[in-house]
Amino acid sequence: MRTTSSPLRRLRILLPGLVALAGCGAPPEGDAPSEAEAPDQGSLVEHLRQGQPVFGVFSGPKTREQGSTIAAETDADFILYSMESGPFDVSQMEAYLAGMEETGGPMALDRLPVVLRVPPIEDVETTRRHLDAALPTGIAGIVFPHVARPDQAVASADLMVESWPGDPTGSLLDILIVEDQEGIRNVREIVGTPGLSVVFAGPGDLRRAYDGDMEQVEAAIQAVLAACKEFEVVCGVTAGVDDIGERLDQGFGMIIVTEPEAVAVGKAHAGRGEE
Repeated sequence: MRTTSSPLRRLRILLPGLVALAGCGAPPEGDAPSEAEAPDQGSLVEHLRQGQPVFGVFSGPKTREQGSTIAAETDADFILYSMESGPFDVSQMEAYLAGMEETGGPMALDRLPVVLRVPPIEDVETTRRHLDAALPTGIAGIVFPHVARPDQAVASADLMVESWPGDPTGSLLDILIVEDQEGIRNVREIVGTPGLSVVFAGPGDLRRAYDGDMEQVEAAIQAVLAACKEFEVVCGVTAGVDDIGERLDQGFGMIIVTEPEAVAVGKAHAGRGEE
């Protein structure tokens, strides 16, 4: 186990596993889980489990006020909060989450899950300490950036043992970003790692990696997508209003929007406009 404490939010994450241990197990293939079986943070996981695309927004300023604002205003499926660089300040993130709950109520993080981008995996024990500090806050998943080697993908899966689909009842997400030339060269070995939830192609860093050559950048994005399709892993990318429909048609299943308006455009394109 990654953590020893069990605050209320952590308890909500663990409940599905306890239900399974009690003998309920997973639902028959093709059937939607009952409310009792579905993870509380499962609005996000359930969309992915059912093959529906999901749409996220960047957190914006890391303040309590911004947490309150975004919980009131966004119609996204999830929020990406980043601590990839700078101090790894869990207390600051907790203030942001508290702001979300001030506006959205005690179930705000269930309706609008937060995934956390951590520093790249170099020293596994350091990453483990980051996860031990962050996961009890009630976040829905971890985003591992700059995954360039298969051993980093394996480490993420080892650290995220309760994540879906490696754990069929899991409510956490193990999300990788491939955004370097080395990662593109190793993309099949990375994506083929058992237990991964989502693998992103990172256009911004790929643009830097290929010195702005957009043909190479797009080829790299498509290489990640092809590997995801081969290994039946959800593929992610960023997109705006002008290209979100195209990315959905290509087969991307998790999109972080670069413009707030793109969430509604993406949901409508995916047939989720009436939610």
